[in-house]
Amino acid sequence: MAIEFLKTGIDADAADEADSKVRGIVEGILGDVRLRGDTAVRELSEQFDKWSPESFRLSDAQVKELMDSLPQQTIDDIKFAQAQVRNFAEIQKDALRDVEVETLPGVTLGHRNIPVNSVGCYVPGGRYPMVASAHMSIVTAKVAGVPRVIACTPPNEGGPHAATIAAMHLAGADEIYCLGGVQAVAA
Repeated sequence: MAIEFLKTGIDADAADEADSKVRGIVEGILGDVRLRGDTAVRELSEQFDKWSPESFRLSDAQVKELMDSLPQQTIDDIKFAQAQVRNFAEIQKDALRDVEVETLPGVTLGHRNIPVNSVGCYVPGGRYPMVASAHMSIVTAKVAGVPRVIACTPPNEGGPHAATIAAMHLAGADEIYCLGGVQAVAA
């Protein structure tokens, strides 16, 4: 019996051409956001996501309303998953020890593990929200001691995806934005 391929990949030249085209588009968006700031971010959000809220940053009241819309089981599942991620991240952090040693009289060598001041976490969403990305990025940043964690996720069917926002909040995000795509990362 002969093998019938239902789908085949594109050849290397076509892949390189596609990569080059995507790279050009992304570089253009990054440059536009760098140059025009929030105006460009808003225009790009309208263009790609048909999304232009008064503020991309969600208020505490909006986060609470979205969380209240979820079944308790969903909240419990998010908390359970985050507890597992947090526990393992703490074990990993404990394995990273600061080191200081005097190798010769007056010669001290070593290293310290110091968290960065701020991180941006992008949680994919849209048609296929990736709730676990909030656990893996925000929880681990908080365990590492990062004082300011900013989280972005794209809108889903005209607004924020409730479970994703709940996961971001419960993970400890300090700022939550309903904003997607390259424009979110660039901002």
